[in-house]
Amino acid sequence: MSRWRPGPGWSEGVAGLDWAPSGSRDALRLRAWVNRLVREFFFARDVLEVETPMMSRAGNTDPNIASFALEFSGRTDGASRTRWLRTSPEFPLKRLLAAGVGDCFELGRVFRDGEAGGRHNPEFTMLEWYRVGWTLEPLMDETVALVQAALSMVGRSATVARVSFRDLYRQQLGVDPMTADLETVRNAAAGIAIDGDGLTRDDWLDLLMTHRLQPTFGHDQIRVVHDYPASQCALAKVVERDGVPVAERFELYLGPLELANGYHELTDAAEQRLRFERDVATRSVRGEDAPAIDEGLLAALAHGMPDCAGVALGVDRLLMAMLDTPRIADVVAFDFARA
Repeated sequence: MSRWRPGPGWSEGVAGLDWAPSGSRDALRLRAWVNRLVREFFFARDVLEVETPMMSRAGNTDPNIASFALEFSGRTDGASRTRWLRTSPEFPLKRLLAAGVGDCFELGRVFRDGEAGGRHNPEFTMLEWYRVGWTLEPLMDETVALVQAALSMVGRSATVARVSFRDLYRQQLGVDPMTADLETVRNAAAGIAIDGDGLTRDDWLDLLMTHRLQPTFGHDQIRVVHDYPASQCALAKVVERDGVPVAERFELYLGPLELANGYHELTDAAEQRLRFERDVATRSVRGEDAPAIDEGLLAALAHGMPDCAGVALGVDRLLMAMLDTPRIADVVAFDFARA
Protein backbone atom coordinates (compact mmCIF):
# COMPACT_ATOMS: atom_id res chain seq x y z
CA MET A 1 0.00 0.00 0.00
CA SER A 2 1.05 3.61 -0.56
CA ARG A 3 1.97 5.85 2.33
CA TRP A 4 -0.87 7.47 4.28
CA ARG A 5 -0.67 11.24 4.60
CA PRO A 6 -2.51 13.66 6.90
CA GLY A 7 -5.45 15.55 5.48
CA PRO A 8 -7.86 18.34 6.47
CA GLY A 9 -9.40 18.34 9.95
CA TRP A 10 -12.97 18.74 11.14
CA SER A 11 -15.15 21.61 9.92
CA GLU A 12 -14.35 25.04 11.31
CA GLY A 13 -15.71 25.63 14.80
CA VAL A 14 -16.28 21.94 15.64
CA ALA A 15 -13.22 21.30 17.81
CA GLY A 16 -13.97 21.67 21.51
CA LEU A 17 -17.77 21.35 21.21
CA ASP A 18 -19.45 18.88 23.59
CA TRP A 19 -20.89 16.78 20.78
CA ALA A 20 -17.72 16.78 18.66
CA PRO A 21 -15.69 13.63 17.99
CA SER A 22 -12.91 12.80 20.45
CA GLY A 23 -10.64 11.54 17.67
CA SER A 24 -9.22 13.53 14.78
CA ARG A 25 -10.37 13.19 11.21
CA ASP A 26 -6.88 11.94 10.37
CA ALA A 27 -7.26 9.16 12.95
CA LEU A 28 -10.49 7.98 11.32
CA ARG A 29 -8.86 8.05 7.89
CA LEU A 30 -5.86 6.11 9.17
CA ARG A 31 -8.17 3.53 10.78
CA ALA A 32 -9.81 2.97 7.40
CA TRP A 33 -6.37 2.46 5.85
CA VAL A 34 -5.40 -0.02 8.57
CA ASN A 35 -8.64 -1.96 8.09
CA ARG A 36 -7.89 -2.18 4.37
CA LEU A 37 -4.31 -3.25 5.09
CA VAL A 38 -5.50 -6.05 7.39
CA ARG A 39 -7.88 -7.44 4.80
CA GLU A 40 -5.34 -7.27 1.97
CA PHE A 41 -2.65 -8.80 4.22
CA PHE A 42 -4.75 -11.85 5.00
CA PHE A 43 -6.34 -12.15 1.55
CA ALA A 44 -2.84 -12.50 0.11
CA ARG A 45 -2.18 -15.30 2.61
CA ASP A 46 -5.47 -17.14 1.95
CA VAL A 47 -6.80 -16.52 5.46
CA LEU A 48 -10.60 -16.34 5.51
CA GLU A 49 -12.41 -13.38 7.09
CA VAL A 50 -15.37 -14.48 9.24
CA GLU A 51 -17.94 -12.87 11.52
CA THR A 52 -19.07 -14.39 14.82
CA PRO A 53 -21.71 -13.32 17.38
CA MET A 54 -21.12 -10.37 19.68
CA MET A 55 -23.62 -11.80 22.19
CA SER A 56 -23.43 -15.31 23.58
CA ARG A 57 -24.94 -17.58 26.23
CA ALA A 58 -21.54 -17.91 27.92
CA GLY A 59 -18.99 -15.31 28.90
CA ASN A 60 -15.31 -15.04 29.69
CA THR A 61 -14.52 -16.64 33.05
CA ASP A 62 -11.05 -15.02 33.30
CA PRO A 63 -10.99 -13.39 36.77
CA ASN A 64 -9.07 -10.40 35.40
CA ILE A 65 -11.56 -9.58 32.64
CA ALA A 66 -15.06 -8.25 33.37
CA SER A 67 -17.89 -8.87 30.91
CA PHE A 68 -21.02 -6.88 30.14
CA ALA A 69 -24.29 -8.79 30.56
CA LEU A 70 -27.68 -7.97 29.11
CA GLU A 71 -31.17 -9.44 29.32
CA PHE A 72 -33.00 -10.52 26.17
CA SER A 73 -36.74 -9.74 26.24
CA GLY A 74 -37.87 -12.05 23.44
CA ARG A 75 -38.48 -15.78 23.13
CA THR A 76 -35.60 -18.04 24.21
CA ASP A 77 -37.28 -21.49 24.15
CA GLY A 78 -36.18 -22.19 27.69
CA ALA A 79 -32.65 -20.87 27.36
CA SER A 80 -31.31 -18.23 29.71
CA ARG A 81 -32.30 -14.67 28.89
CA THR A 82 -28.88 -13.47 30.00
CA ARG A 83 -26.44 -12.88 27.19
CA TRP A 84 -22.83 -11.76 27.44
CA LEU A 85 -21.10 -9.27 25.18
CA ARG A 86 -17.91 -10.83 23.90
CA THR A 87 -14.56 -9.78 25.34
CA SER A 88 -12.94 -11.35 22.27
CA PRO A 89 -14.14 -13.55 19.39
CA GLU A 90 -11.90 -16.40 20.57
CA PHE A 91 -14.48 -18.98 21.62
CA PRO A 92 -16.70 -18.91 18.50
CA LEU A 93 -13.61 -18.78 16.26
CA LYS A 94 -12.36 -21.96 17.91
CA ARG A 95 -15.73 -23.60 17.30
CA LEU A 96 -15.32 -22.71 13.63
CA LEU A 97 -11.83 -24.22 13.67
CA ALA A 98 -13.23 -27.45 15.12
CA ALA A 99 -15.82 -27.47 12.34
CA GLY A 100 -13.06 -27.27 9.71
CA VAL A 101 -13.05 -23.61 8.66
CA GLY A 102 -9.25 -23.56 8.34
CA ASP A 103 -7.11 -20.42 8.70
CA CYS A 104 -9.38 -17.52 9.65
CA PHE A 105 -9.49 -14.01 11.08
CA GLU A 106 -12.04 -11.60 12.48
CA LEU A 107 -11.83 -7.81 12.71
CA GLY A 108 -14.50 -6.36 14.97
CA ARG A 109 -15.67 -4.74 18.18
CA VAL A 110 -15.26 -6.30 21.61
CA PHE A 111 -16.39 -5.13 25.05
CA ARG A 112 -14.87 -5.12 28.54
CA ASP A 113 -16.54 -3.74 31.62
CA GLY A 114 -14.59 -1.50 34.00
CA GLU A 115 -11.90 -0.60 31.47
CA ALA A 116 -11.97 3.14 30.78
CA GLY A 117 -9.08 5.56 30.94
CA GLY A 118 -6.10 6.83 29.01
CA ARG A 119 -5.31 3.58 27.18
CA HIS A 120 -8.64 1.78 27.65
CA ASN A 121 -12.17 2.10 26.30
CA PRO A 122 -15.01 -0.28 27.24
CA GLU A 123 -15.55 -1.04 23.56
CA PHE A 124 -12.66 -1.33 21.17
CA THR A 125 -11.54 -3.04 17.97
CA MET A 126 -9.75 -6.36 18.03
CA LEU A 127 -8.11 -8.33 15.25
CA GLU A 128 -7.87 -12.03 16.00
CA TRP A 129 -6.57 -14.77 13.72
CA TYR A 130 -5.69 -18.46 13.76
CA ARG A 131 -3.23 -20.53 11.77
CA VAL A 132 -3.85 -24.27 11.57
CA GLY A 133 -0.78 -26.45 12.08
CA TRP A 134 1.36 -23.51 13.19
CA THR A 135 3.45 -23.12 16.33
CA LEU A 136 4.34 -19.80 17.97
CA GLU A 137 7.47 -19.20 15.88
CA PRO A 138 5.82 -18.49 12.49
CA LEU A 139 2.93 -16.70 14.18
CA MET A 140 5.33 -14.31 15.90
CA ASP A 141 6.95 -13.64 12.51
CA GLU A 142 3.59 -12.96 10.88
CA THR A 143 2.46 -10.63 13.66
CA VAL A 144 5.69 -8.65 13.36
CA ALA A 145 5.21 -8.46 9.57
CA LEU A 146 1.70 -7.03 9.97
CA VAL A 147 2.84 -4.41 12.48
CA GLN A 148 5.78 -3.44 10.25
CA ALA A 149 3.43 -3.08 7.28
CA ALA A 150 1.20 -0.78 9.33
CA LEU A 151 4.15 1.33 10.46
CA SER A 152 5.36 1.70 6.88
CA MET A 153 2.10 3.49 6.02
CA VAL A 154 3.16 6.38 8.26
CA GLY A 155 6.79 6.31 7.19
CA ARG A 156 8.07 4.43 10.22
CA SER A 157 9.90 1.18 10.84
CA ALA A 158 11.03 -0.64 13.96
CA THR A 159 13.80 -2.96 15.01
CA VAL A 160 12.72 -6.35 16.34
CA ALA A 161 13.90 -8.05 19.52
CA ARG A 162 12.79 -11.40 20.88
CA VAL A 163 13.34 -12.46 24.45
CA SER A 164 11.89 -15.09 26.74
CA PHE A 165 9.90 -13.91 29.75
CA ARG A 166 12.49 -15.55 31.99
CA ASP A 167 15.49 -13.89 30.36
CA LEU A 168 13.80 -10.48 30.31
CA TYR A 169 13.26 -10.49 34.08
CA ARG A 170 16.66 -11.98 34.79
CA GLN A 171 18.55 -9.51 32.61
CA GLN A 172 16.73 -6.32 33.56
CA LEU A 173 15.55 -6.98 37.12
CA GLY A 174 17.84 -9.73 38.41
CA VAL A 175 14.82 -11.87 39.27
CA ASP A 176 14.01 -15.36 37.98
CA PRO A 177 10.25 -15.16 37.43
CA MET A 178 9.95 -18.93 37.17
CA THR A 179 11.51 -19.84 40.52
CA ALA A 180 11.63 -16.72 42.75
CA ASP A 181 9.35 -16.81 45.77
CA LEU A 182 6.63 -14.24 46.44
CA GLU A 183 8.78 -12.14 48.79
CA THR A 184 11.60 -11.86 46.24
CA VAL A 185 9.20 -10.81 43.49
CA ARG A 186 7.47 -8.32 45.79
CA ASN A 187 10.80 -6.81 46.89
CA ALA A 188 11.72 -6.25 43.23
CA ALA A 189 8.62 -4.06 43.01
CA ALA A 190 9.63 -1.87 45.96
CA GLY A 191 8.75 1.74 45.32
CA ILE A 192 5.70 1.07 43.14
CA ALA A 193 2.88 3.05 44.72
CA ILE A 194 0.14 0.47 45.13
CA ASP A 195 -1.79 -1.25 47.89
CA GLY A 196 -0.32 -4.75 47.70
CA ASP A 197 -2.78 -6.45 50.04
CA GLY A 198 -4.14 -9.61 48.44
CA LEU A 199 -1.92 -9.45 45.36
CA THR A 200 -0.69 -12.80 44.09
CA ARG A 201 2.75 -13.65 42.77
CA ASP A 202 1.45 -13.26 39.21
CA ASP A 203 -0.04 -9.87 40.09
CA TRP A 204 3.41 -8.69 41.25
CA LEU A 205 5.01 -10.05 38.08
CA ASP A 206 2.46 -8.08 36.05
CA LEU A 207 3.25 -4.93 38.02
CA LEU A 208 6.94 -5.39 37.31
CA MET A 209 6.13 -5.64 33.61
CA THR A 210 3.92 -2.55 33.48
CA HIS A 211 5.91 -0.33 35.88
CA ARG A 212 9.53 -1.47 35.53
CA LEU A 213 9.95 -3.11 32.15
CA GLN A 214 7.52 -1.64 29.62
CA PRO A 215 8.64 1.96 30.26
CA THR A 216 12.17 0.95 29.18
CA PHE A 217 11.10 -0.51 25.82
CA GLY A 218 12.43 1.56 22.92
CA HIS A 219 9.99 3.77 21.00
CA ASP A 220 10.97 2.29 17.63
CA GLN A 221 11.37 -1.30 18.75
CA ILE A 222 9.03 -4.25 18.42
CA ARG A 223 9.69 -6.49 21.39
CA VAL A 224 8.29 -10.02 21.40
CA VAL A 225 8.24 -11.65 24.85
CA HIS A 226 7.58 -15.40 24.82
CA ASP A 227 7.36 -18.46 27.09
CA TYR A 228 5.41 -17.13 30.06
CA PRO A 229 5.08 -18.75 33.50
CA ALA A 230 2.74 -21.73 33.43
CA SER A 231 0.55 -19.96 35.99
CA GLN A 232 -0.22 -17.40 33.26
CA CYS A 233 -1.16 -19.99 30.65
CA ALA A 234 -4.75 -18.77 30.05
CA LEU A 235 -5.76 -20.83 26.96
CA ALA A 236 -2.23 -21.78 25.89
CA LYS A 237 -0.47 -25.13 25.97
CA VAL A 238 2.05 -25.75 28.75
CA VAL A 239 5.41 -27.41 28.02
CA GLU A 240 8.65 -27.86 29.93
CA ARG A 241 11.72 -25.82 29.01
CA ASP A 242 15.00 -25.63 30.93
CA GLY A 243 13.51 -27.65 33.73
CA VAL A 244 10.44 -25.47 34.35
CA PRO A 245 6.90 -25.51 32.93
CA VAL A 246 6.15 -22.59 30.61
CA ALA A 247 3.06 -21.40 28.79
CA GLU A 248 3.48 -21.35 25.01
CA ARG A 249 2.34 -17.78 24.58
CA PHE A 250 3.81 -14.46 23.51
CA GLU A 251 3.06 -10.78 23.86
CA LEU A 252 4.17 -8.20 21.32
CA TYR A 253 5.04 -4.64 22.34
CA LEU A 254 5.66 -1.61 20.15
CA GLY A 255 7.56 0.74 22.40
CA PRO A 256 5.84 0.54 25.80
CA LEU A 257 2.44 -0.37 24.31
CA GLU A 258 1.28 -3.98 24.46
CA LEU A 259 -0.31 -4.70 21.07
CA ALA A 260 -0.83 -8.45 20.77
CA ASN A 261 -1.17 -11.65 22.77
CA GLY A 262 -0.71 -15.04 21.09
CA TYR A 263 -0.98 -18.70 22.08
CA HIS A 264 -0.09 -22.13 20.86
CA GLU A 265 -3.67 -23.07 21.52
CA LEU A 266 -4.81 -25.60 24.08
CA THR A 267 -6.88 -28.32 22.39
CA ASP A 268 -7.54 -30.59 25.41
CA ALA A 269 -11.20 -30.23 26.45
CA ALA A 270 -10.70 -31.78 29.91
CA GLU A 271 -7.80 -29.45 30.73
CA GLN A 272 -9.75 -26.47 29.42
CA ARG A 273 -12.69 -27.34 31.68
CA LEU A 274 -10.35 -27.49 34.68
CA ARG A 275 -8.99 -24.04 33.84
CA PHE A 276 -12.51 -22.62 33.51
CA GLU A 277 -13.45 -24.15 36.86
CA ARG A 278 -10.36 -22.64 38.50
CA ASP A 279 -11.41 -19.24 37.12
CA VAL A 280 -14.89 -19.65 38.61
CA ALA A 281 -13.41 -20.69 41.97
CA THR A 282 -11.14 -17.61 42.00
CA ARG A 283 -14.11 -15.37 41.28
CA SER A 284 -16.06 -17.05 44.08
CA VAL A 285 -13.27 -16.35 46.58
CA ARG A 286 -13.36 -12.70 45.52
CA GLY A 287 -17.13 -12.59 45.93
CA GLU A 288 -17.67 -12.05 42.21
CA ASP A 289 -20.29 -13.62 39.97
CA ALA A 290 -18.94 -15.70 37.11
CA PRO A 291 -20.35 -15.96 33.59
CA ALA A 292 -21.54 -19.37 32.50
CA ILE A 293 -18.79 -21.68 31.25
CA ASP A 294 -18.83 -22.01 27.47
CA GLU A 295 -20.02 -25.57 27.00
CA GLY A 296 -20.14 -25.03 23.24
CA LEU A 297 -16.41 -24.42 23.16
CA LEU A 298 -15.71 -27.45 25.37
CA ALA A 299 -17.86 -29.65 23.12
CA ALA A 300 -15.98 -28.35 20.07
CA LEU A 301 -12.63 -29.12 21.70
CA ALA A 302 -13.84 -32.61 22.59
CA HIS A 303 -14.94 -33.11 18.98
CA GLY A 304 -11.45 -32.17 17.87
CA MET A 305 -9.98 -28.74 17.23
CA PRO A 306 -6.87 -28.92 15.03
CA ASP A 307 -3.50 -28.00 16.43
CA CYS A 308 -3.11 -24.28 15.79
CA ALA A 309 -1.70 -20.98 16.99
CA GLY A 310 -3.73 -17.80 17.38
CA VAL A 311 -3.22 -14.18 18.28
CA ALA A 312 -5.33 -11.16 19.20
CA LEU A 313 -4.12 -7.65 18.33
CA GLY A 314 -5.60 -4.39 19.63
CA VAL A 315 -6.22 -2.20 16.59
CA ASP A 316 -6.78 0.94 18.65
CA ARG A 317 -3.43 0.40 20.41
CA LEU A 318 -1.76 -0.01 17.01
CA LEU A 319 -3.29 3.28 15.84
CA MET A 320 -2.12 4.98 19.04
CA ALA A 321 1.42 3.83 18.30
CA MET A 322 1.20 4.89 14.65
CA LEU A 323 0.00 8.38 15.60
CA ASP A 324 2.29 8.54 18.65
CA THR A 325 -0.47 9.38 21.13
CA PRO A 326 -0.95 7.93 24.64
CA ARG A 327 -4.76 8.45 24.55
CA ILE A 328 -7.17 5.95 23.02
CA ALA A 329 -9.71 8.80 22.80
CA ASP A 330 -7.54 10.30 20.06
CA VAL A 331 -8.01 7.33 17.71
CA VAL A 332 -11.73 6.53 18.10
CA ALA A 333 -14.61 8.59 16.73
CA PHE A 334 -16.22 8.98 20.16
CA ASP A 335 -14.64 7.69 23.34
CA PHE A 336 -16.65 6.39 26.31
CA ALA A 337 -17.17 9.87 27.76
CA ARG A 338 -18.69 11.13 24.49
CA ALA A 339 -20.46 7.98 23.26
